[in-house]
Amino acid sequence: MANPKRRTALEQLIGAYEHFLLNERNLAPGSIPHFRLTARRFLTEKFGDGPLRFSTLCAPDVTGFIQRHAHDHGPFNARHLVRTTRWLFRYLYYKGLIDIDLSLAVPAVARWRLSDLPKHLPAAQVRQVLRRCDRKTALGRRNYAILLLLARLGLRAGEVIKLRLEDVDWENARITICGKGDKWAQLPLPADVAKAIANYLRHDRPHCSCRRLFIRNYAPIEGFRRAGSMASLVKRALKKSGVVSGRNGAHLLRHSLATDMLRKGASLDEIGEVLRHRSFDTTAIYAKVDLNSLRALALPWPGGAR
Repeated sequence: MANPKRRTALEQLIGAYEHFLLNERNLAPGSIPHFRLTARRFLTEKFGDGPLRFSTLCAPDVTGFIQRHAHDHGPFNARHLVRTTRWLFRYLYYKGLIDIDLSLAVPAVARWRLSDLPKHLPAAQVRQVLRRCDRKTALGRRNYAILLLLARLGLRAGEVIKLRLEDVDWENARITICGKGDKWAQLPLPADVAKAIANYLRHDRPHCSCRRLFIRNYAPIEGFRRAGSMASLVKRALKKSGVVSGRNGAHLLRHSLATDMLRKGASLDEIGEVLRHRSFDTTAIYAKVDLNSLRALALPWPGGAR
């Protein structure tokens, strides 16, 4: 059985680390769980239930941790692991808990810009997912409204979670979005999306003091807490519709919207405006799926086709 005192020491360190990230480094609250997870993971693997002997930490401990876990997920998550690990050792060095800045020992993980091909669904499969959503139940109608926001407006999972009742401007058919970095934007509200939200609010939303637009269907009756809840919702919807995809998260529908817009003739600037990208490079990745346009740029094979 774990020693309560040792566990308390670890919890105290994690708590102080969170306070540092929030109040001294001014990180967004939504990003803190990732830093906490990495810190807890490393310290637990290194020290277990024993005392936190920071003086025993050395560079091989750092590189070994990255080598063990960098391949657990894709390149993006590997780089995220590297970033959160560096922050942990910078904190330990800043607080004088270690004598050497071991953040310098954290190895880099290669990830070339624009190297990924966005996973997406054809428009027909997106319609199939929406069509198979069970709208005969209160839960199904709530999920249908959420899926429409993801598929029609390309909202991120966290943006759906943050939506409040007052964010919907019914008179002007607009919806206000709190995006990355707490950047606010207004988007037009399509008629089918507005109808689905209105039906949910009139007939299915539980009575509670919470101002979040979408409410969980189990206690405590409040808004969703994690973006992972939206990913699970999309995954269940895909399974129910019989659509098979290599990616199951909420971002799949965002990518699908962008790809469908591109194939219907929308420019990359227009897609970036809808998806609220801060950098054109983020939108440029969708050019890879426009095969018809890419074929026009391909040079003929020397000596003729093979």
